[in-house]
Amino acid sequence: MAKLTLLTGLALLLNAHVGTAYVLTCYFTNWAQYRPGLGKYTPENIDPNLCNHLIYAFAGMNNNEITTYEWNDETLYKSFNGLKNQNRNLKTLLAIGGWNFGTEKFTTMVSTPQNRQTFINSVVRFLRQYGSRPRLMAPAAVAGGLSTIQAGYEIAELGKYLDYIHVMTYDFHGPWDGSTGENSPLFSSGTLSVEYAMNYWKNNGAPAQKLLVGFPTYGKTFTLQNPSNTGIEAPTSGPGPAGPYTKEAGLLAYYEICTFLNSGATQAWDEPQDVPYAYKGSEWIGYDNVKSFGLKVDWLKKNNFGGAMVWTIDLDDFTGTFCHEGKYPLISTLKKGLGL
Repeated sequence: MAKLTLLTGLALLLNAHVGTAYVLTCYFTNWAQYRPGLGKYTPENIDPNLCNHLIYAFAGMNNNEITTYEWNDETLYKSFNGLKNQNRNLKTLLAIGGWNFGTEKFTTMVSTPQNRQTFINSVVRFLRQYGSRPRLMAPAAVAGGLSTIQAGYEIAELGKYLDYIHVMTYDFHGPWDGSTGENSPLFSSGTLSVEYAMNYWKNNGAPAQKLLVGFPTYGKTFTLQNPSNTGIEAPTSGPGPAGPYTKEAGLLAYYEICTFLNSGATQAWDEPQDVPYAYKGSEWIGYDNVKSFGLKVDWLKKNNFGGAMVWTIDLDDFTGTFCHEGKYPLISTLKKGLGL
């Protein structure tokens, strides 16, 4: 399981939404503090009224016990949980794991009743220590790719016990493919789409109202082999160049994408998949924008899913200075669309 997410926050949540009471869950990453200049992001930057669940990523695990990860996590936890003083309905959560965490520690932890109890006791003690008083909650972030889902999860069992299931409906395509592709297409002819992944989870025993659709506030970039071949599945030679703030080849934050778009890139709409892409020279990017987020929200509501999960709050245009669409244009689209 890529990320096991546990509550550090507030009150008991109803397991079903009533009317339009959808959940909007946003991840905050504790490494965003290291981005330069306008990219730097700490809990002080968070709008406490934007998302109704906030998840702190990530904590670690050693010897079956939860641990901090960054040198200043304890200070950041305090600021993060303090956001509830500005919004009494806000829920704050803590995620354990992450992309590079692997499965070994989780596998060991769940292998015996004693190890599980050690973990549970450490988590409860840890969360109470950092200001969590009411009933704790256990959602999980799960894969969106079919082979990973089939190999990794007992869906119906998870559906019984988890409060929410955050489906990571992104990273469907990337530089590893050797050709251009969309990061998070709503539709596709195969299995790599938001629609396919969400319906697979629902049809195999996870209650729709517990399932949250994953929304990425970043795009995947590619280097084209031939700058004149710019369509979907055009041959690529590797990832696109790293952005000035996120500094990771093959990925750009939404605010970095806006800079790319404003530099004269050609923008295109991928009609079958309901997401945009853009290109300039040999650089190609598949991403999401306000329009595609709006279409996905409409689809989410039509299919009675529980809400949206955003990776991440710090990759949206949180200052509003790059995209000229106001602060947090993507997440604000979700908030408005979900009627929150």
